[in-house]
Amino acid sequence: MDQEIKIMVADESHLGYVDTILDTIEKAAKVRGTGIAKRSPEYVKQKMLEGKAIIALAGDQFAGFCYIESWGNKQYVANSGLIVPEQFRGRGLARKIKKFSFELSRKKFPDAKLFGLTSGAAVMKINTELGYVPVTFADLTDDDSFWKGCEGCVNFDVLTRTKRRYCICTAMLYDPAVHGKDEEKAKLEHDSEAKTEKKESKSFWAKLKDLFS
Repeated sequence: MDQEIKIMVADESHLGYVDTILDTIEKAAKVRGTGIAKRSPEYVKQKMLEGKAIIALAGDQFAGFCYIESWGNKQYVANSGLIVPEQFRGRGLARKIKKFSFELSRKKFPDAKLFGLTSGAAVMKINTELGYVPVTFADLTDDDSFWKGCEGCVNFDVLTRTKRRYCICTAMLYDPAVHGKDEEKAKLEHDSEAKTEKKESKSFWAKLKDLFS
């Protein structure tokens, strides 16, 4: 039987996993043949201490990771560094971690636009399920600190040559001002349908009762 995998907000007790996390991210990038925005061990540790990192564990074994970054005076938020070791793939774990990170981001930064840059089809699919839509790079934060993080990517020259207009990655955005209204509308429609079904059900049983009374 597979060991239960728990997803949680990382804290000080998980600092010992940092090197494993960064090593796993780097190896995955090499296998895909794509670049990554490199982060230092100190950076990832800080995210854990700030309660802005998510880790998945199978007992004591590292099973997945993701972290939250805010940019442009907290107007933009990115869920970055999503990784699941090869032996834990194929279980929908990446989707669960991404959803956990998405919900944590919405809780910490309810008015921020959530965005991401990815070259992975699986992440694009997960983002789409969460309500992200493809956008141009111009729709993302103009915070230089964010774009500086791309310097560690092997495709950084593409980004600079195009003056940040596009690169190998696809930009995706979740805007609560737009998507939040869509979600609220969908919920109202669902509640309305449920009330209608309940009313019709009551009407059916009332007619049935009259028929046999």
